[in-house]
Amino acid sequence: MALDLGKKRIGLAISDPLGVTAQGLETMERGNVRGDVAGLAGLIAERGVSLILMGKPLHMSGLEGRQVAWTRDFGERLSKATGVPVEFRDERLTTVQAERVLREGGVRLREDRARSVDRLSAVLLLQDYLDSRRV
Repeated sequence: MALDLGKKRIGLAISDPLGVTAQGLETMERGNVRGDVAGLAGLIAERGVSLILMGKPLHMSGLEGRQVAWTRDFGERLSKATGVPVEFRDERLTTVQAERVLREGGVRLREDRARSVDRLSAVLLLQDYLDSRRV
């Protein structure tokens, strides 16, 4: 499962049972950290997730900013609550790529596009991981 963790929403994606393709799940609206972790833990148990991928929000220069520490803390809490390992992957271009795809696809409403960007960013993150394992 892949998460695109944001301040307002969490984009979610999961792979098919064979680990070939990534599919988006319903975007989760954020509440507080404890509630978010509990909600994700239920979904992770329900789906039988064995690895959680989280986008690592690096600056374009490759340096880590404040948001990386916040993301790492969230991932550690989620891993502790679920017993499932968390792996962090560079997400620098996933949001830009997702926005371009949606713009080209004609998604216009601001709120709909924001949810779609979060979900598609998670899909792109997971698909990149799945593709890298096959090489």
